Amino acid sequence: MAALMIQGCGSDVGKSVLVAGLCRLFANRGHVVRPFKPQNMSNNAAVTEPDDKGPHAGRRGEIGRAQALQAIACRTPLTVDMNPVLLKPQSDVGAQLVVRGQVEASYGAMAYQARKAALLQVVLDSFHRLEAEADLVIVEGAGSPAEINLRSGDIANMGFALAADVPVVLVGDIDRGHVIAALVGAKAVLDTADGAAIRGFIINKFRGEPALFYDGRREIERRTGWPDLGLVPWLAAARRLPAEDAVVLGQPGEASPRRIRIAVPILRHIANFDDFDPLQAEPSVDLSYVPPGSALPGDADLIILPGSKATLSDLAFVRTQGWDIDIAAHVRRGGRVMGVCGGFQMLGRTVSDPNGIEGAPGSAPGLGLLEVDTVLTDDKVLEPCRGLTPGGAPYEGFEMHMGRTTGEGLTSPWLRRTDDAGASASVGEGAISADGRVFGAYVHRLFDSGPARAELLAGLGAASTALDHRLQVDRALDEIAAALETHLDVAALARLAGLKEFKP
Repeated sequence: MAALMIQGCGSDVGKSVLVAGLCRLFANRGHVVRPFKPQNMSNNAAVTEPDDKGPHAGRRGEIGRAQALQAIACRTPLTVDMNPVLLKPQSDVGAQLVVRGQVEASYGAMAYQARKAALLQVVLDSFHRLEAEADLVIVEGAGSPAEINLRSGDIANMGFALAADVPVVLVGDIDRGHVIAALVGAKAVLDTADGAAIRGFIINKFRGEPALFYDGRREIERRTGWPDLGLVPWLAAARRLPAEDAVVLGQPGEASPRRIRIAVPILRHIANFDDFDPLQAEPSVDLSYVPPGSALPGDADLIILPGSKATLSDLAFVRTQGWDIDIAAHVRRGGRVMGVCGGFQMLGRTVSDPNGIEGAPGSAPGLGLLEVDTVLTDDKVLEPCRGLTPGGAPYEGFEMHMGRTTGEGLTSPWLRRTDDAGASASVGEGAISADGRVFGAYVHRLFDSGPARAELLAGLGAASTALDHRLQVDRALDEIAAALETHLDVAALARLAGLKEFKP
């Protein structure tokens, strides 16, 4: 079967968006397409369909959010094979390792370097399963193959490409500058076999007059020997797609008149912040991610505590930043506070990690705004959920957490679940304070639902488009696919991938 790998000259050069766009492009042409990323590092994840192989058959797993988006682009359900190795950072030098959707253990950076080579066979097995069911597999690399200090035991870039015999296209980001040096420099430092695996290059995120960069593209071809496969313009539609990496947080968005203000503090281990993309897309909302070192805005209408990969550590971080004081003052002024997953846990009375699931064992008082207590356990909850908001608006999402929350606050649930054995709105979800101003739950992707989002904003005095966010994402994928059709040599990409029955 056919396969093509998109690698980059660095992180955040647009690989994930290009792979998603190519997945939709070839799917729109009638091909059966699957996304694949051997190894990902992200705290933004999604829940998959139940695994059908190995010791975890029948259990749902988790994969990186980028591969979930790419699966949507392919119009196919999410499976653990699409991202068999996922690292979820818990500190600057350590991460939780998820293999085929299930938590294996936490590793320090050096310990993982010793572990990862043994994961190559796991990666190859997942790739071959996808290959067997698809016309085309589009693979995303991680970071850059030019990080030759990490080449030994590599499973994310050239180590995988050579083992699986998959041709590589290298992407350079012209928006950040020095793209000629980045591509030519990659050629210079790669060994002969790795350099030969690269069959072409793409320039991404171009703004301006393409003719002005014609000579630059020819010079890259001359110095590398790699063919030029296209110049992709800045894709405005990419802003409507979920971002995977926290590097995008705090970057300025498009200026427009806004009415209400929602503030989200950037925790050190913030997770699944794409939950708030639908709110950010609302014309009536000014949603800002507040960086460390800044106070939470006193004029916020709503403060949202997001998910966290290390709840106790981030709870301590909230206090060192003085955000606990800001939140308490906000509540005294009559403001609203929402917690999602780890943020919901922080709103309670206590958070305990007796077994050191997310870091050093310990416990700490929560913010004390909800009458609940959480104990972190190693049995991770991974499940889809649907239900109704307090006003009866339907929602769909998923739960992904390692904590168990108890307490009398749960007798006043914020949401209602309707997906347990077909039960009608009788299972409570989360908690809400007596005055209705503090609330939280474990549900991710709640605000993809237009009616659920409209209800929240109405409570804050703002109007909503009430559009289904999934539909907006789907339209953005089609726009990106159409742009790639125009600006890339799609026929050449198909030939490189070995797609024998290319449907032009």
